[in-house]
Amino acid sequence: MGIKFFMFSFILTSLFLILIYIPTQFSHSPITIFKPKKSFIISNTTTNPYPVKFAYLISASKGDVAKLKRLLFSLYHPGNFYLIHLDLDAPENEHQEISRFVSDNSVFGEINNVWVVGKPNLVTYRGPTMLATTLHAMAMLLKIAKWDWFINLSASDYPLVTQDDLIHAFSDLPRDLNFVQHTSHMGWKLNKRGKPIIIDPGLHTLNKSEIWWVIKQRSLPTAFKLYTGSAWTILSRSFAEYCIIGWENLPRTLLLYYTNFVSSPEGYFQTVICNSEEYRNTTVNHDLHYITWDIPPKQHPRSLGPKDYRRMVLSNRPFARKFKNNNIVLNKIDRDLLRRRNGQYFSAGGWCSNDDDRGCLNLQVEKYGVLKPGMGARRLRTLLKKLVSAPHFAKRQCR
Repeated sequence: MGIKFFMFSFILTSLFLILIYIPTQFSHSPITIFKPKKSFIISNTTTNPYPVKFAYLISASKGDVAKLKRLLFSLYHPGNFYLIHLDLDAPENEHQEISRFVSDNSVFGEINNVWVVGKPNLVTYRGPTMLATTLHAMAMLLKIAKWDWFINLSASDYPLVTQDDLIHAFSDLPRDLNFVQHTSHMGWKLNKRGKPIIIDPGLHTLNKSEIWWVIKQRSLPTAFKLYTGSAWTILSRSFAEYCIIGWENLPRTLLLYYTNFVSSPEGYFQTVICNSEEYRNTTVNHDLHYITWDIPPKQHPRSLGPKDYRRMVLSNRPFARKFKNNNIVLNKIDRDLLRRRNGQYFSAGGWCSNDDDRGCLNLQVEKYGVLKPGMGARRLRTLLKKLVSAPHFAKRQCR
């Protein structure tokens, strides 16, 4: 009788715990994956697979919905992967609008390669929550997709080449290269960044506020060498895996250090890669962005406009920032560089169902794997060849 009572009690308790456990585990999904409306399955034996694939993190804040939509249309390609992070501080109607935008697009639904972070982070300007969001996105994209390079962009960025151009230009590069603009000559940043201690309230509160400054300062590190540079990077899959599941403790040690560091996204990846014996020789000292800065100390990028168009093109860089919403120079970039028509059309590509002046609107399954690079690919290849050539490459690594 005692054994039967024990078994009966055990079963009831187990059922009760299961009923509690299931809702807590699945009530908030860390990523929203929109299931395809049509059955479009890309076989591993596709005769024309794309030579390289990119995984994008596109970060946006409150009020960025219009810019985010336009950027995604300009960046989209069926061979790549896209993860959208809208700051937790954005109003609920903006989160819903982005979700509907992704789920209602027929091409996104067919390929199923655009996702929205279902449990977003609160991001503080100049705080480590920006870095945490990037690492979070890396971890998710490593888990759900196979890609060669990770690219982080904001809603204020815009491409200067089509994705066919980008894929074609990168196709001949070694897959272990990491485009990380960096320097160890920190100048004023040693005292203004290296010594101050800050606390990011976004790590422990749900209300957005500025970073907190601690009165006491710390000495400069001696266990590793500090580097600084651009927050915008193109990272190899191998280095992304090292940062997320690193077999050495360096990525975790530095993550703890940079938790209290001002503007940690401008130093974390630079310091990790240049203090790693395995990866320091994979660095290309460039962020592949066209950016013009304010007067020294060059802390804020200037908003680009029509007067910057010629210099953007001549820079041969694939991305530029920052742009205000619906700046007229974006229309010229769409028309002349991306061959994109109308706000609802994608940038030109070999995968499109049409390639005339009407622009790219739909996917043609038979064209999956077809590339049609243009002048943008030539310009970008010229830049990449210069960056990875022997005289320039090694001399600019982790100095």
